[in-house]
Amino acid sequence: MGSPGPQRARSAVVDTEKAEEAGRPQGLEIANAGEAPPASAASRPITIGRAGNEDEDGEIKPKLPFSKARSIALVATVTGASFLNTLSIQSVVIILPTIGQDLNIPDSRLQWIVSSYALSFGCFLLLWGRIADIYGKRRIFIWGSGFVAVTMIANPFLPNEIAFDLFRGLQGLGAAANVPTAIGILGTTFPPGKAKNYAFSAYAAGAPLGSVFGNLLAGFIASFANWKWVFGATGGLAIVVTAAGIFFIPPPPAHLTSGKDSAGLLRSVDWIGGFLVTAGILALLFALTEGNTVGWDTVWIYLLVVVALLLIGMFVAWQWYQEKHTTKKPLMKVSVFKNSRFCAAMIIMALFFAAFNDFLIYATYFFQDYQGLSALQTTLRFIPTGVAGVITAFVVSRLISRVPTWILLVIGNLAVSMSCLLFAVPISNGTSYFAFGLPAFILSVIGADITWPSLTLFTSKCLSQDDQALGGALINSMGQIGRAIGLAITTAIQTAVMAQERGVSVEESTKILVGDPASLSGLRAANWFSFALAVCCIVVVVVFFRGTGIVGKIEKATERSNGEEGIMNQADTSRKS
Repeated sequence: MGSPGPQRARSAVVDTEKAEEAGRPQGLEIANAGEAPPASAASRPITIGRAGNEDEDGEIKPKLPFSKARSIALVATVTGASFLNTLSIQSVVIILPTIGQDLNIPDSRLQWIVSSYALSFGCFLLLWGRIADIYGKRRIFIWGSGFVAVTMIANPFLPNEIAFDLFRGLQGLGAAANVPTAIGILGTTFPPGKAKNYAFSAYAAGAPLGSVFGNLLAGFIASFANWKWVFGATGGLAIVVTAAGIFFIPPPPAHLTSGKDSAGLLRSVDWIGGFLVTAGILALLFALTEGNTVGWDTVWIYLLVVVALLLIGMFVAWQWYQEKHTTKKPLMKVSVFKNSRFCAAMIIMALFFAAFNDFLIYATYFFQDYQGLSALQTTLRFIPTGVAGVITAFVVSRLISRVPTWILLVIGNLAVSMSCLLFAVPISNGTSYFAFGLPAFILSVIGADITWPSLTLFTSKCLSQDDQALGGALINSMGQIGRAIGLAITTAIQTAVMAQERGVSVEESTKILVGDPASLSGLRAANWFSFALAVCCIVVVVVFFRGTGIVGKIEKATERSNGEEGIMNQADTSRKS
């Protein structure tokens, strides 16, 4: 981060006690503080980014960047990207058997319809995040959303397995462009305050609600129409998001785009780093995905993991070299990981997403495969989570400015751990859904809608304005890696328990059967592991995140600072301003 000019005031540094009182997370500072106000400034409206007013309690109330209606439309637009991403994954999970029958895809390869999307999405997040920060967040968001729409609509008309999987991968590529960019748009558009808290809470609700409505959409369509309409409906939603992006996302200020040609901007992208991290994450996710299919005793799986770790190590070394010894901006600043709380936030995201994603997957398996319910009947059991998600998002948008962040994260992960526990403990087959299924689903979405906005807002405040889309890419990448590793281990545990119960080898354990005791034991073992992941997440929060203050705190007038948010070394918290 560059130092301020001579006419600028020095960067504000806040000590531990002062940061906790102000509610700003310890370990954060305002980078490049704005000009010092003149002596008469006390009588003027106080500003953060844009002009704002001070209320009776001394809280700063920054003005909205646009009218209230357009601000709501903007938040709804970028939330649509997060919603669409998880909806397009979960909706396909429900109709996988039907797709396999129509396209003659064997069960052993059906999972690639989902995995091809997840692989391309996870691999290209960091590269697209940096391109968006350099080339323009609005432009990349619109292009990415439009690309998703075109490939989604074309997908069901492809007659063979290879082409079908390829276009699923292309959809993930488009989603990797618009999802992290959406976080970047929110981070740079809204100044710190209530509006930003509401915006991030709404955006965070998009992902879990997308999973819920993915089940609902696919279940209803598959029950009353052809499965191809699932892709048509999802493609239609992508068109709506694209059009909304054109109308409601503002273009960047003229001073940020003047004199910058497209070729020059693209040359400034760290393509070497992009190749290393994309190839490394691709190899890692591919190995984790295929390990449970071909068996973990296959040699090339471990070779691929080693290659992946080497590529990721080379990427980190290359980023460090560029940051320390060249003037070219790296794809990712390695220095941000000097802050232990920032590292802890990434670990929390990986652990949480692994537990939450596993819960949703194995809950679906429980109702659809073990209990033998139809897609529609399974879908109906997810409806209460949508209602609970909307209510939770509204409540969290207010709590996030009043409750310490680490307490919110403990509550969120505790809720998800209880969800997994309800499906892990022995429950009689005759037990009503309302006795364990309903509270588990409600707790899971409460946990997601608490944890996700807390982490995204924390990440946004840790990074400068130039790195907001990259921050969105980084936290989503950690979620995808956590999801892949968690699902691989969970699947291995479930398969091993089923094989042991049936007295056969792992290769012969086959799939979940209706009413099969061995299948139930495998599902419970999987949920016990997910419960353990959520508990580990709570431990990380308590040990490394305690004392971070209130990430969404609305600053008092006496604690204000004009400037952009950025990360600071923890050693600086001991210095006095």
